[in-house]
Amino acid sequence: MSEEIPHEREQPQTTQSTQSTLSQAQSTQSPSQAQSTQSPSQAQSTQPKSQTGSSSSSGPTSSSGSGTLSSVDTIPVTLASVPEEPEPQPWGRLLPMAQGFRSLDCLEDQYLFGRGSRCNYVLDDPDEKGSKKFRIYSKKHFRIYREGSEVFVEDSSNNGTFVDGVLVGKDRKLPLTNNAVLALAEPRNRVFVFIDLMSADQSSLPRGLQEKYVLTRRIGTGVCGEVKLAFERSSCRKFAVKIINKKNFQSEGTATRNAQTEIEILQRVDHPCLIKTEDFYQTEDSYYIVLELMEGGELFHRVKSQQQLDESVAKLYFYQMLRAVKYLHSEGIIHRDLKPENILLSSQDNECLIKVTDFNQSRILDESLLMRSLCGTPSYLAPEVFTSTSGYGLAVDAWSLGVLLFVCLGGYPPFHENFSRQSITEQIIRGEFTMVPSKWRHISDPAKDVVRKLLVVDPSKRMTIDEALQHPWLQDDVMMKTAHRLMFPSDADAAAAMQEEESASGRKRGRDDGEEEEEEPPAKRSQAPPPVPE
Repeated sequence: MSEEIPHEREQPQTTQSTQSTLSQAQSTQSPSQAQSTQSPSQAQSTQPKSQTGSSSSSGPTSSSGSGTLSSVDTIPVTLASVPEEPEPQPWGRLLPMAQGFRSLDCLEDQYLFGRGSRCNYVLDDPDEKGSKKFRIYSKKHFRIYREGSEVFVEDSSNNGTFVDGVLVGKDRKLPLTNNAVLALAEPRNRVFVFIDLMSADQSSLPRGLQEKYVLTRRIGTGVCGEVKLAFERSSCRKFAVKIINKKNFQSEGTATRNAQTEIEILQRVDHPCLIKTEDFYQTEDSYYIVLELMEGGELFHRVKSQQQLDESVAKLYFYQMLRAVKYLHSEGIIHRDLKPENILLSSQDNECLIKVTDFNQSRILDESLLMRSLCGTPSYLAPEVFTSTSGYGLAVDAWSLGVLLFVCLGGYPPFHENFSRQSITEQIIRGEFTMVPSKWRHISDPAKDVVRKLLVVDPSKRMTIDEALQHPWLQDDVMMKTAHRLMFPSDADAAAAMQEEESASGRKRGRDDGEEEEEEPPAKRSQAPPPVPE
């Protein structure tokens, strides 16, 4: 049950209180603070006559022989001391491994190395200028530079620059990590070891992970662990590494079961709107899942920064979410934790591909099995998760998508303690939410209708994923063409999509209303996209 409240809440007036606060601050200034705004002549004219035995907070005064206040007799004004700027700290250090080389503390964002006199670090023997043994190095041999918290080495030479024995390649780059060894001209000519003074030691990582990837800064956190940015050593491609700490669970058995289920799902699914896994490693304490990186970040931050998404953008994202969840359900998988933090964007552009991620709470359903555990994020949980004694099924994901769409369109969650004296759980169980007019007056009625039909308390009466895809609001040819171009960017995929769509339309026209739809072919057997609903 939704409610559209008639009046917006007034914003508190801050001008008067701010002025009052400023007045109080002025009245409580010490004499020295008040006088510091006056010129010496003003200070002289306003200074009260001194009284015997009295003292002033501004300090004692003395008279000159002429009976007037001289420049040295004026009231001293105490000025705040100028803080000294801290000494810049190096972010990296190069230690020499061969004779004729010297150490370097990296303070600037980049350094160019070579025989050329214009290089930041000239490769030359200080004891024997112009030494022949240094002629194997190029005038511009390599460059070390920093981008944020990541450090790279770029090769500019003809004879080669090597990182831990791996050739970088001319005009190519590789990440530089702590204790990496730099060799010039040939792998055995090791000249520097790089010490990263800003990053943590990676020696505790699994050997296979260390050999293939370089882990850098943290880009996300969660209940189960953290996500770090990683670079593939051979190509410098970016990835995300999800680190699940087994100690963060109540029992190691829970950690193992959740992680194994997530890994199984990640390896099993194949859909353009679901995150893809690249590699998997584990140690005694942690799991490491290497995933594709989504440069646009979380939907949560996008909504937060824009306050409200444009309706056309929300529709494009929501359509992709529906396609992803429809695919999961066709594979017998229930997500159970759909929320803005678990929707990732491929770029900073509004028109972009989205991917559903984080399957740690997901489960693979048997046909006769209903979920009974209470999990997920409370604000996005369906009512039956709290109330049902017989369990719940796929409809909980439809409810969560309704909450997601509400947040995208309205810019705030539908269930919140500010809207009612009831707890969030009670609001969800009763299905009571508020559409604030100032936020929803520009949203179309069809969009509101989708929200209301997804946020129905009774799961048997709630709109299904298939019904949502058939809703008039989503019958937008321009939006669907954009979505399919993002989901299937190659011409071959686009052509296959059109062919499959026409085939599906023909099948649908030939079916009776009571007949069930044919199942979509598994994505692993066919790369053609699923048909677009009419």
